[in-house]
Amino acid sequence: MSKRVLITGSSSGIGFDTALVLAEAGWSVVATMRNLDKRRALESAAKSRGLELEIRHLDVAQKSSIESCVKNVESELGPIDALINNAGSGRLGSVEQLDDEAVRQVMETNFFGVWNMTRAVLPGMRARGEGHIITLSSIGGLIGQPFNDAYCAAKFAVEGMMESLAPVAQELGIQISIIEPGPVNTEFVSNTRAVSSELLETGADGYEEMIANYSGAMGDVFATYGQTGEDIARIALGILNETKPHLRYVTSDYATAIAKQKYVDTTGDGIVELFRNRLRPGTDT
Repeated sequence: MSKRVLITGSSSGIGFDTALVLAEAGWSVVATMRNLDKRRALESAAKSRGLELEIRHLDVAQKSSIESCVKNVESELGPIDALINNAGSGRLGSVEQLDDEAVRQVMETNFFGVWNMTRAVLPGMRARGEGHIITLSSIGGLIGQPFNDAYCAAKFAVEGMMESLAPVAQELGIQISIIEPGPVNTEFVSNTRAVSSELLETGADGYEEMIANYSGAMGDVFATYGQTGEDIARIALGILNETKPHLRYVTSDYATAIAKQKYVDTTGDGIVELFRNRLRPGTDT
């Protein structure tokens, strides 16, 4: 029997591509999504490749939805051998610009969703003495970035959670891995900009020029260095195939170069200066 993987946030982007890549590699895929009205694209893509996968409803921001989905999958289909925490949402803005509701929404999806999904699958994995939990974090989980205050806060929290859990999980036979992409050209980026469009257009006193400069600089970064959702999906497949997987996987040379700056500079000054330059006109990315 093939091993079973449950993937969150499979309606588009990295989750969509990961569902197809893993199904093609022989995994029994349970692709979940908050809005089942969006299932047709994934069904069509799978059918065109001759692949079979299970699509189920799951809203990671709702604890009851998580518990119900995991329980039903385990009772109807069998054990969950791997979990890929992929579902996420973004909201651009600084601490002063974002209201509490927006911040809580980002935290509910990106942090508490991961926390509750992980907690839901752990009992089964612990009982069997094996399993693998992979979480899509971001270079933003290692390095704070302008106007990504809430998103980076959530990803930093996920990184701390998984790093703390990893040694305990390994003693139970369960592997923990974190994928940390840099820029990835998927619907996630356009969706984030769409929900943040009013802020990006109007800004606030003292922020307008910085927002414009930073948006331009990051647009160049995505165009030059951006990976695809399939790139990340194939990295996830490679991690699942490893006998001794690492805790962290930075997915590109570009992201690795930035991460190294933080690891070698304990003061943090270099990272601050790097991103300050992106708030100014006419600077290199």
